[in-house]
Amino acid sequence: MSEGSRQRVILDLLLEEPFLSVNDLVARIGVSPATVRRDIDKLDELGRARKVYGGVASMDFGRENASVALPFSDNRDIAVDEKRAIGLAAAELVRDGSIIVVHGGSTCFHFGAQIANRNVRVLTHSMPLASYLSENGTCQLTVGGGDLHREPGILYTPGAEMPASFYASQFFVGALGVDARGILESHPLLVKFVRDFAAVVNEVVLLVDSRKFHERPPTSALPLSRIARVVTDDGLEDAHAKMLEDSGIAITVASVAREGAAA
Repeated sequence: MSEGSRQRVILDLLLEEPFLSVNDLVARIGVSPATVRRDIDKLDELGRARKVYGGVASMDFGRENASVALPFSDNRDIAVDEKRAIGLAAAELVRDGSIIVVHGGSTCFHFGAQIANRNVRVLTHSMPLASYLSENGTCQLTVGGGDLHREPGILYTPGAEMPASFYASQFFVGALGVDARGILESHPLLVKFVRDFAAVVNEVVLLVDSRKFHERPPTSALPLSRIARVVTDDGLEDAHAKMLEDSGIAITVASVAREGAAA
């Protein structure tokens, strides 16, 4: 396929989906990641599409009005120091002997790695986290079944509902964005999971790095009133801290030791 043909295919795909990762395009077009990145650079240079971290977005996919939900494989390398610090701080909130739910996403993955050897039962639908805990952890692990949805890295089968008898003490959840509306997401499956799990737990703990307070995904998955605590990093701005405090939410701020920082 010629360069021009590949780029026309990318533009046609962007009419259907406002964001496509490099991995998506490699699979759909059948060329190397390097070739895909060259095509993205060219489309960005021509003003026909917008190069974003991990892939390409349509020109009308505005930064101020929407947020790109990157696949786990692309998102896991962003703000790693912040996510590790958040995961470590959140691990201190877990009570031994309890049942907890851990949501998908890279921040929750880092949290899950911190509690891998704790005396807890973990329920998760996250394929990356379940795989990690099966190989590295000693905690009791329950994995939600179903089809693998690769973009969010979630296992789910339509029609599979939560058992009526299920109950957990804490739900550790991430978010694509946070504002006065609460936890914000763009992927409908993640919205469903947040709402379903929040209904069967005693306490919702939100794990987000401070960048997420500037993102504006379209859908409110859960209101602030349902969140008991937010664990974030030391980049949290005063205005965002006040928003949380005014909603009665406890805040844990994790101090970030960034890699490469001077001793």
